[in-house]
Amino acid sequence: MATEIKCEKKVIREIFNMWYCIPDYQRAYVWDTDQVRDLLDDTISAYRENKEAQYFLGSMVLKINEKSENNVSYTEYELLDGQQRITTVFLILACMRDMLTDYPQYQNSLAGFVYQAEDAILQQPERMRIIFNIRSDVRDFVNEHIKPLHGTCDSALLKDKMQAKDVNISIRNMANAMLVAHEFLEENKNEIIGYLSYFLNKVLMIYVATEELQDAFQLFTVLNNRGVKLSSSDILKAENLKELSAVDRTSWATRWEEMETYFGEDFDKFLSHIRTILVKKKQTTTLLKEFDEFVYSNQEYDRTQKKYVPRTPILRRGRDTFELLYSYYHTYQEVFDTDHSVVTGDYEITNYLKLMETGFGADYWIAPVLDYYRKYRRRGFVAFLKALDRKLSADWITAATPTVRMENVNAILREIEASQDSAALLQSKTFTINKSDFERVINGDIYGRSFAKYLLLKLDLIYRGSSTPMIPQAIASIEHILPRNPSADSQWVKDFSAAEREEWTNKLGNLVLISRRKNTSQGNRDYVEKKEKYFERNIEMFPNSIRIYQNYPEWKLSDLKKNHSDVVTELLNVY
Repeated sequence: MATEIKCEKKVIREIFNMWYCIPDYQRAYVWDTDQVRDLLDDTISAYRENKEAQYFLGSMVLKINEKSENNVSYTEYELLDGQQRITTVFLILACMRDMLTDYPQYQNSLAGFVYQAEDAILQQPERMRIIFNIRSDVRDFVNEHIKPLHGTCDSALLKDKMQAKDVNISIRNMANAMLVAHEFLEENKNEIIGYLSYFLNKVLMIYVATEELQDAFQLFTVLNNRGVKLSSSDILKAENLKELSAVDRTSWATRWEEMETYFGEDFDKFLSHIRTILVKKKQTTTLLKEFDEFVYSNQEYDRTQKKYVPRTPILRRGRDTFELLYSYYHTYQEVFDTDHSVVTGDYEITNYLKLMETGFGADYWIAPVLDYYRKYRRRGFVAFLKALDRKLSADWITAATPTVRMENVNAILREIEASQDSAALLQSKTFTINKSDFERVINGDIYGRSFAKYLLLKLDLIYRGSSTPMIPQAIASIEHILPRNPSADSQWVKDFSAAEREEWTNKLGNLVLISRRKNTSQGNRDYVEKKEKYFERNIEMFPNSIRIYQNYPEWKLSDLKKNHSDVVTELLNVY
């Protein structure tokens, strides 16, 4: 690297004699209860095991900034990595400060690790140990509820902040962390002084620091590649922010946090969908490498010439990347958060989205949905959703390999990009299915197949129509009407021969969805009793199950065959 890199090992009391800022391009504070509690439990366990042994908490990547305020000069360290841990320690120290009311001398020491009053003689500036430049409301929260003595003690307020959906994600998680810390400290109050001494003097971190932002970003990336647990979105953000001016960096960092707050742990999945839209090839390596090699690269490997050849990058780092991601973020919100029925007058869009979300068990369908909607909005959207669902589900049901299924998704994306008209797009051969193969499969045994629940949900959608919304159930079990193992003295054995049970038990026409877990003893009851005691209160959300319950007073071979023929016909009509 171009400049000198400092690397030191410091214990917590030394770390919190330094000054930090969390820059506006950093991610939100996202540690949850388990992560905060793990840090506390691990450090107190280390203290109990060996009070003289050091405990390694982790590493930090810092950019060195020389500052001057009111003729007081000092060094501020911009946190590029390690902010989750150091913020958590900062919150724990504030809670320790507020708990030690019987030890004012210790309170004063701890207060200095949180906030330092100006001291011109000692050349100390007035400021918080950590300045949060992420968002102004985060800074306000810190100044109001962490900076003052006893500021962390208002548990009712902290619970309100933690539970409020309209509060910044950093504030919610900070409030939760302080509640967790207070609970832990109360549980261990008999050991608190010894633990505090250990925490300050034996718990350590390693930091690496450089004066150049570009070098710090590079170090941030290198450490990630060597195993430091940073998300792909963190690195992608850092690599793109360094291409911007300071003014643009602040603006786009705020919007990035907005997206990160919205998607939470699924942010990398969202970025993966955008990669799929851009590259239109199966992902073969990490998300970061995919962006570097296939999105941003100005060359590609020509297998014919066996060498790299120049090409125009699909997308450029910096503003172009941020604008594209932000655009697709709004598209995602419009697709999945909008009540489309207000505009269309029915629930067809909502129901097909819910069917794919609930029934597919995978999210590879989201990329073409986003790409289509961004280009055509609601024009032909229902027809597109039906065509997409039909194609992807038929590929799955007829046992196309995952590679083939993904290639077909990418083919649809290429058709969307090349298309000029939504109606013409839907005539593309990319939506063609093997209907005879599909019919063969759904006429066979489907119980136990990965797509069985999807087909029953599809039947529910068909019989529901578009006048009411599809509401996914937390529990939805597949139940046999004719049970798999009826007792020897049951009516089932009288009505169905062994050969008939073998042939028909696992077919689509003998299966329904119920909103409870399977109960073998209840499921083996004779049909009339089974309807009244097992089905009646457990099928109200499943139109296909209700139809059978209402239309079939008995269940013999002729009834099963008729129902099977009916449901297969209904499915073939939409395929």
